Amino acid sequence: MVAQSDNTVVRVHRTGGPEVLQRETAPVDQPGEGQVLLRQDAIGVNFIDTYFRAGLYRFPSMPGVPGMEGAGVVEAVGPGVTTLRVGDRVAYAGVLGGYAHYRLIAADRLVALPDGLPADVAAAVMLRGLSAHMLLRRVHDVRAGESILVYAPAGGVGQLLCQWGRHLGARVIGVTSSEKKAEIARACGASDVVVGRENLPERVRELTGGKMVPVVYDSIGRDTFEDSLSCLAPRGLMVSYGNASGPVTGVDVGTLATHGSLYLTRPTMMTYVAARADLESAARELFDLLVSGVLKPSIGQRFALGDAAQAHQALESGQTTGSTILVP
Repeated sequence: MVAQSDNTVVRVHRTGGPEVLQRETAPVDQPGEGQVLLRQDAIGVNFIDTYFRAGLYRFPSMPGVPGMEGAGVVEAVGPGVTTLRVGDRVAYAGVLGGYAHYRLIAADRLVALPDGLPADVAAAVMLRGLSAHMLLRRVHDVRAGESILVYAPAGGVGQLLCQWGRHLGARVIGVTSSEKKAEIARACGASDVVVGRENLPERVRELTGGKMVPVVYDSIGRDTFEDSLSCLAPRGLMVSYGNASGPVTGVDVGTLATHGSLYLTRPTMMTYVAARADLESAARELFDLLVSGVLKPSIGQRFALGDAAQAHQALESGQTTGSTILVP
């Protein structure tokens, strides 16, 4: 039985800045039907956590617990759980409530970790890694010899897209804002990197010999939407998966026709792993590439769970590199 004093949880009682993240001690509940009690060894920190904390996204109820990914050990299993046992090492992504040493979670949202994958690495890469799998393997099945255009290639998801895209045999063309970030993208496997967005379609046309690209992975949103369409080959796929510059609104679907009968999608990772079989398949492929060294995520910062506010401050001020994790 876990003592109440052993369970640290970080809650939000009112939305606002990092200061609203409150470290508390909470009871450890026993798992119900289909649940397990997870003792977390590492918890991932992502920008989506700051959106919940600030009130841009709403918690189901208040007080709320941020956090969407983590990894640890099964401490107890509830009725009806047959796929996991006490002592199993597991990880998850996309399940709110992660900022806690112990948490209850649905067993069917957990995936077993292979022996060669440390918990801290899993916690640092689950959300981004499953997103990269969705983009490269499901939204568009990237094939060897294809050219793909990736915005923010030095970012968390962007680095994985470069590494994974190169592994698949694609030519990755990155679009970034500085030469320093371009160097990171090249080190991750980008064949070409365009610094700055001025005349982007013309530069992509030069790089591809006029063919343009069959798919664009755009995490920027409003400011790059039109240029992204102009970089696509006829019948190409525009993948808008982020809103760094704001959401894309007021789209005239006729513009897809004028740019060459294009396709447009706005995917979310959770839709693609909603079915248990899809989650297991995506995680298995992700874990294989992590263990083999094809994917090399970096953990730039580690904070104690109780110092979650400091982690948010560092993230929002641009002081972080790679992934950030909380350690209970």
